[in-house]
Amino acid sequence: MATAAQRNGRDGEAERELRVDLAAAFRLAVEHDWHESVGNHFSAALSPDGKRFLINPKWVHFSRIRASDLLALDGNDPETMKRPDAPDPSSWCIHGAIHAALPQARVLLHLHPPYATALASLADPTLLPIDQNSARYYNRVSVDLSYGGFAEAMAEGERLARALGNGRRLLMGNHGVLIAAPTVARRSRTSITSSARAAPWCSPTPPASRSPSSRPRWRSAPRNIGRPTSRGASPRPSWPR
Repeated sequence: MATAAQRNGRDGEAERELRVDLAAAFRLAVEHDWHESVGNHFSAALSPDGKRFLINPKWVHFSRIRASDLLALDGNDPETMKRPDAPDPSSWCIHGAIHAALPQARVLLHLHPPYATALASLADPTLLPIDQNSARYYNRVSVDLSYGGFAEAMAEGERLARALGNGRRLLMGNHGVLIAAPTVARRSRTSITSSARAAPWCSPTPPASRSPSSRPRWRSAPRNIGRPTSRGASPRPSWPR
């Protein structure tokens, strides 16, 4: 029977490996230009119930995140947002709530990649089986059309968890995309292919080859959401020139 010290050693090694994998995923996001510098979040569960998890720190560029930079958070800790290195409020509300509600979602990637976000903003965001690769995702992508502005309450994360359910891909209307997977490697692979498959729907087409009736119709977020979202945007620090 393993001793407590042996178990702790294994747990520490597993967390170290998870940190390295997750840090590498941020660099991969930069390589594929999925990121918005500091505005999106990746997380990975540490505990079986998902309530302890790793996530990127607030306002650190994806290209600079190291394994040691990742925050270890506890979903049961009410003081989390009062700590000196508190995470971004939206990351805490979305990732904390989803990990707690869906412990099988061991790794979560939330991004606003250009093509997938454009698809999420169409009046009809359905990803149709127009080729072999997009057919892989037909009827395998959940869609949420209830964008409510910045996620600054746990209730929004809980709502997104219900929208994701047992799925692995959630197209977030007027927002972006959320990928859930059992490992970092599986999540990164899914993000590469799903983002690429959205491209044909959202690439600009020269006017001569596209009639007005065939141009994509966009779905605007309600004005009562747009105004407070604009006013409530978190101020960014002054970056050194």
